Amino acid sequence: MRLLGRAAELEAQGRSIVHLEVGEPDFPTPEPIVEAGRRALADGRTRYTPARGLAALREDLAGYYAGRYGVPVDPACILVTPGASGALQLVFQAVLEPGDRVLLCDPSYPCYRQVLRLLSVEPVAVPVGPQTSYQLTVDLAAEAWVPGVRAVVVASPSNPTGSSLDPAVMAGLHGLCRERGAAFIVDEIYQGLTYEAPDRTALTLGSEDLYVINSFSKYFGMTGWRLGWLVGPADAVSVMDRMAQNLFLAANTPAQYAARAALAPATRPILDGRALAFRQRRDRLLPALRELGFGIPVAPTGAFYLYARLPERVTLDSMTLASRLLEEAGVALTPGHDFGFHAADRHVRFAYTREAADLDEGVRRIGDALARL
Repeated sequence: MRLLGRAAELEAQGRSIVHLEVGEPDFPTPEPIVEAGRRALADGRTRYTPARGLAALREDLAGYYAGRYGVPVDPACILVTPGASGALQLVFQAVLEPGDRVLLCDPSYPCYRQVLRLLSVEPVAVPVGPQTSYQLTVDLAAEAWVPGVRAVVVASPSNPTGSSLDPAVMAGLHGLCRERGAAFIVDEIYQGLTYEAPDRTALTLGSEDLYVINSFSKYFGMTGWRLGWLVGPADAVSVMDRMAQNLFLAANTPAQYAARAALAPATRPILDGRALAFRQRRDRLLPALRELGFGIPVAPTGAFYLYARLPERVTLDSMTLASRLLEEAGVALTPGHDFGFHAADRHVRFAYTREAADLDEGVRRIGDALARL
């Protein structure tokens, strides 16, 4: 965020900045979704909804899981939230107590750690690398398990690496959590944005001790609408319903009506076309960065990120390099420090959330800057 703020300052001064740091799709929200939001406003759909969300939207989500993934989900097990961030907070507060511990990957999405610390819960970071596609395995989790672990958090596809969990590994982790009395929390916010790996959901494992977090932000292109959802055991969702009433009352009402259009079959070709565009951007940026010397041993199978080791000839740490590339070359990247501690000073994240011409220009500028180091 500091680098993003500095990039905005430079742009205000007239500098050209290539943004490869922000995990936000550059496509506008699809028109059918926008039109549904307009209709909701025109029809006066601006009052509170139930804390769980519109019943019709939760039924639509259940239908989405059944139709796209062949998984039956009871609408009573779904709660609509203010973004995936709202879902994350509810799940953490529902299943954890101060002093508990939670296993998660290092590197991983930084807000996991920050929210856990706000709740006085200790994140237990497990270093992961290309050998396991930057994902937890059953052996890694079992080896890292310490007294007080009450949950395991994984993401598939993941941020910052774009890697996906193998279904067998997912099932094994779920089994380990059940065996040891811990909750299994799966972040599926990039679901739908998958490439070689089939588009899946952890809900094929059933719902016992399993919590799935999702969002309308990434695949559906509704970042600013601030809408997400969670799926969990019915009794736990009832607890989170009461918590939501106290924390934020309900999610954005017009956004919920718009989200019904996001789930409609007629919108899916637009969304899948954009997912294909992200894959094409990955296939353009990945070899170009490797040519510059960045180490990317695992090609992402989803999301829109490349997690890259710095070229061997670069002696700067990732934060210093990111700052210099911004100031000297006008390219904004995210340093590995954002995502944890394991080899963080030697990694940066590229977000291919810009069109091909911007990606090419960013690569050109980075190449010129590296040649001057």
